[in-house]
Amino acid sequence: MTDSAPSLPQINPLRGIALKIGSVCIFVAMSALIKATSDIVPPGQAVFFRSAFAVPVIVAWLAMRHELHTGLRTANPMSHVWRGLVGTSAMGLSFTGLGLLPLPEVTAIGYAAPILVVVFAAMFLGEQVRAFRLSMVALGLAGVLVVLSPRLEVDPETVGTGETLGAIVVLLAAVCAALAQVFVRKMVQTESTSAIVFYFSLTASGLSLLTLPWGWTMPPAWAFALLMLAGVLGGVGQILLTSSYRHADASLIAPFEYTSMLLAIVVGYTVFSEIPTRTMLIGAAMIVVAGVAIILRERQLGLERARQRKAGPTQP
Repeated sequence: MTDSAPSLPQINPLRGIALKIGSVCIFVAMSALIKATSDIVPPGQAVFFRSAFAVPVIVAWLAMRHELHTGLRTANPMSHVWRGLVGTSAMGLSFTGLGLLPLPEVTAIGYAAPILVVVFAAMFLGEQVRAFRLSMVALGLAGVLVVLSPRLEVDPETVGTGETLGAIVVLLAAVCAALAQVFVRKMVQTESTSAIVFYFSLTASGLSLLTLPWGWTMPPAWAFALLMLAGVLGGVGQILLTSSYRHADASLIAPFEYTSMLLAIVVGYTVFSEIPTRTMLIGAAMIVVAGVAIILRERQLGLERARQRKAGPTQP
């Protein structure tokens, strides 16, 4: 007797790219909803709505895929706790930054996360980092400094507005997000993607309740609706993101993450009347170039390793 295994994903690069872009659009919309309520709802409460209302969406998705009984198994429960701590910190800090800085600027600084993953993977996972990746990391971090530079200057017109605090908070969010990605890289060796997604939402919902003493509010009906929608969109976006990697190589679709910059500029301008500065655009361009270069280099190295593995058995 054999157990019915899930069918192998069909490789369809165009579908993978479409799903990736769809997830990016949804996450930008989610961030806009969080930003729209940031003057009313504290970040910890926003984290709760974002996470708690994503859980039913994820459970329904697993049930539709007939993976509910296997997708929630875990071989290492504590790994989900540690990942949840770091990931929830990243989310809370990012939501704090959305209330202090323009949406395009938060998006640009957030691009530091995949750059920092290279550094942290070398530090904690022992991955080799050669000269090319080091140079791209340096370029990306220089871009982050360019974006941050206006916020770190002592300007009498901006002192007390929270912009400097916002810049620091969003940078810390990128650091935590990078650490969370490093945790995930290690977790995928024993944990399914479904379990990682589900238990993170569950852990973040629980951890966010610890911020209750810091002044949760009863939001008006419109804000409550926006926060619920943000949670649902967060769950849908995570599903689209996960599904995109089932149809195409990560190295192919990862660069489309940077379409969020264009979307953030459009949403920031049309919804929040935020006009991106030249400095921010230059710094963002530096970060994007560095990130795409690292992704393309990883793709090239992956192809070379695959060719070597194929050639290996034929050697005398």
